[in-house]
Amino acid sequence: MRAVDIPQIAGMSTPERILLVADLWDSVVPYESNVPVPASHLEELDCRLLRHESHPGRLLTLEELQARIDRRK
Repeated sequence: MRAVDIPQIAGMSTPERILLVADLWDSVVPYESNVPVPASHLEELDCRLLRHESHPGRLLTLEELQARIDRRK
């Protein structure tokens, strides 16, 4: 199913669709334990945690990350 195939959604503004997505997400959260996490996601989390624990000083604040992104523009 695609959103553009549903006339009511296709006719919504972008802010309205964003609110709809938030509402849909909120409706899924109570059932999140029913959705298995793929092994590849768990492996990626383990890698990221190991990287952080090996080099905790390499973390960036949100502001530092935004500055790096802005410099690339």
